[in-house]
Amino acid sequence: MSEFLPASRVTRIKASASVAAAARVRELKAEGVQIIDLTVGEPDFDTPDHIKAAAIEAINRGETKYTSVTGTPELQAAILGKIERDTSHSYGANQLTIGGGAKQVLYVALMASLNAGDEVIVPAPYWVSYPDMVLANDGTPVIVETTEEEGFKLTPWALAKAITPKTKWLILNAPSNPTGAVYSREELQAIGAVLEENPHVFILTDEIYDEVYFGQGRVTSLVTAAPALKDRILLVNGVSKAYAMTGWRLGYGVGPAPLIAAMNKLQSQTSSCPSSISQAAAVAALNGDQSFVRDSVEVYRKRRDAAVEGLNAINGLSVSPAEGAFYAYVNCAGVIGKTAPDGRVIANDQDFTLYLLDAARVAVIQGSAYGLGPYFRISFATSLETINAGVDSIRDAVNALN
Repeated sequence: MSEFLPASRVTRIKASASVAAAARVRELKAEGVQIIDLTVGEPDFDTPDHIKAAAIEAINRGETKYTSVTGTPELQAAILGKIERDTSHSYGANQLTIGGGAKQVLYVALMASLNAGDEVIVPAPYWVSYPDMVLANDGTPVIVETTEEEGFKLTPWALAKAITPKTKWLILNAPSNPTGAVYSREELQAIGAVLEENPHVFILTDEIYDEVYFGQGRVTSLVTAAPALKDRILLVNGVSKAYAMTGWRLGYGVGPAPLIAAMNKLQSQTSSCPSSISQAAAVAALNGDQSFVRDSVEVYRKRRDAAVEGLNAINGLSVSPAEGAFYAYVNCAGVIGKTAPDGRVIANDQDFTLYLLDAARVAVIQGSAYGLGPYFRISFATSLETINAGVDSIRDAVNALN
């Protein structure tokens, strides 16, 4: 029998580090090992009752059939209404795509637009899937490292240096996973000025954490700060993070009509439409009571502050408060080169995260998985009790190093 050989698009990518970390935690727990899990990339809250009720009502009404590739009219109106409220820009239905989660929308956008050799600028630290999505679609990721001193944000001069005639996309994620970085209007305008000088570059703005923001008002979108770029921006969002709906798999994007048409054409031949039940739930999420969003952000804020205070009290570690999302990106340069009680040398951030898992039974994700070390990411989408226990265990493990 012939041996199966995967396609080159599979062999040139790697498994998601965050998914792998979560799987390893589940394995250890199944073996009876008590793990303090700080890797979780989703809200620990349940989906609000009014959203679940809307889904149940849709089932009872028999709304269990295929819908249009671009969703029900009710969902289209709810999404376009949110976008206009948030950005002050209106979009038509022909500028809207809806998929099985924001992740699918991102992937289909790259599938619809990249040819072999096209370059995609990805600021680091980055969400772990961006470079591999590019590689899987025959593109070339161009990693541009940011610095902690600059708030882990892409600067105009670094962007200008990275752009070449082959550049097809810039991916901009804010609030950021893994750092929580948020760009000010002025910072976006400066980036926009560089992009205006390079009309061949499209911009993919991943705004999935836009509602999890600890500042005043709203996060500013690039299309708001640099409206001249509207015809080159694909704004991607979804209901997963803001409404604790990660398992419902509903994301969307708005952008230039020719790109959207290409994406919808591809989707019509892959997954067709998103779940009709998830669509009904998303309408309730976007149009309904928003108190859950406000309340959850305040809970995240308290957890963030507790994590930052505790981690900054540990010798060798430091972290700045995230402006958004529910992660802390912790600098662990102060422990690199030290020796663990079992004799192993902590040579890099991956060594340190493995040491924490073995010695402290705390699961975190190494910064190198996000393209920039020596750091590690923790999630504070978990209880204060878990966060405090994790910080205490990390402290004990760090204090045991020589």
